[in-house]
Order: sequence, then structure tokens, then C-alpha cells
Amino acid sequence: MIDEVDEALRLLLAEEGIPAEGVELVFDAPTKDWAAKLTAPTVSVFLYDLREDSSRRRTGVQEEADDDGTVVGRREPPLWYQLSYLATVWTARPKDEHRLLSDILRAVAPHDVLHHRWLTGSLAELGRSVLFQSAGPITDGQAATEVWSALEGRLKPAVNLQVIAPLARKRTPVAPPVTDGLMVRTESDGDRRLRYDESAPSDGFAAARARPGARRRRSAR
Repeated sequence: MIDEVDEALRLLLAEEGIPAEGVELVFDAPTKDWAAKLTAPTVSVFLYDLREDSSRRRTGVQEEADDDGTVVGRREPPLWYQLSYLATVWTARPKDEHRLLSDILRAVAPHDVLHHRWLTGSLAELGRSVLFQSAGPITDGQAATEVWSALEGRLKPAVNLQVIAPLARKRTPVAPPVTDGLMVRTESDGDRRLRYDESAPSDGFAAARARPGARRRRSAR
């Protein structure tokens, strides 16, 4: 699921022309050593926090149907997780960083969900809304300095991105419906099979089947 959220963010930014030509987009942790090895302008979208949103936890079982409405499986409700990212820009000049950071802000600010066209894998299959927020506070009110201190890097301006996404749980397949008919045994007519298709007689039964002749047992000598 995490990689699918990464891909959704990448597609969102790409749709808005980010990164521009000559700029790289990565999901690496912007540590001091990492920054020292950069050779081109880079946008980093770093996942710095992941936790369950327990307020969205649900119980029970949900049925899944095919295009014909036939139930084909059952699944427990998904678990929901909050993923928090820091979007930063790394260039040689602060002016360029601020310009690219403004481009990111313009790209993400209008959205409060990640549209289905950006979703892949299990996120697309579940069909649930993936919530999105930009430029909010660091998770649980943490100071930005705490995050950068953990990364051993220098403090930089960043756009905080938060995604609330579902994690699919185990799916149990359901056996296909019975279509062969029901065998009914009567004293007068023998075995008759109840049919479900239009070829059955008006009473709904197929023709009676003849019983096999009795087999004579050989007596033991």
C-alpha cells in the first residue's frame, strides 16, 4: 500500500508538470550525506511517519460482487493509515528552491483526495476515497526541527503532505452458486431433477431416469 501511495503522489505531481525538465523526483530520506551527493536539482518527497487511524477501524464482513451482481468473495473492512511526507527542494540557489516549492504548493493545494486516476493496485481495487491534505502541521504537533534533527540535516522549508489510505485485508473467496438442479426422489416417478434453465418442462422437472436393474449377489461358497 505504501508504494501505491508513493506512486499516486508521483502521478499527481507529474500531472502538474513536476518535476520539470532537468529536475529529479525521489522518495529518499534527505539526510546530510544524501544531500552531499546530489548532482542535479532534486525534489524529495520523504515518508517520515506512518500510523494507523484507529478512529476509522470497523468490524464485520463486506461482500464483493462481480459485474453480474454475484457474490464472489468476502473481506474484512480495510484498516486505515495516515502517511506523512515532507516535500523539499534541493538546488544550488535558495531562489530556485523557493520557486520549485511554490510549484509544488500550487500543484497539491487544490486537492483533498487522491483521484482514482492516480491510484494503482489495491488502492484502485478497493474503490475507497484516499484522503489528502497539504501544508498542514507536522504529525501530532511535532516541531519541524525534531524531524530535521533526526535526519541529521539542516532545517529547510518544506510542504507537509498527509495521506489517509486503506490497507486491504484478507479476502475469502465464495463458491459459485449451484446451477445443476436439485434431485427429487419420489415413489411413483423415481429420480427427477429440478432444472433452472428454460428447457425444463412446465412443471420444472426433467424427465424421470430409469433405475438400473437389481444386481444379483453371488452367494459365498
